[in-house]
Amino acid sequence: MSYKTCPEWPALMVLAPDLQFKHMFVRDAHLPFEVVAQIPGSVSLDVVEICCDLDHHVVNAAHTHPDVVAALAGSHWYEVNEWATTGPGADRGTRGADEGSPGAAPHAA
Repeated sequence: MSYKTCPEWPALMVLAPDLQFKHMFVRDAHLPFEVVAQIPGSVSLDVVEICCDLDHHVVNAAHTHPDVVAALAGSHWYEVNEWATTGPGADRGTRGADEGSPGAAPHAA
């Protein structure tokens, strides 16, 4: 698997210090079939990148193709702002819930 550290890691460390965001091709992320099946065929999994922390199932939507972000919505994955404000990251006291980002997708239980 080939990946590189997200160039915005300093800002992401403030938002979610427990996470390590990497850029990689979507195919290398080994997303669940249910997610991959929702990504349009016109999106090449070998070309399009996802910015995520694979261990915690958190995606950085700002650096990920919108079709991939849409496919992850409703799955067990979190968007980074959601993770830090209402998800597991909120329990770590990294940010208050009132500092959330507008437009963050709700998480499916």
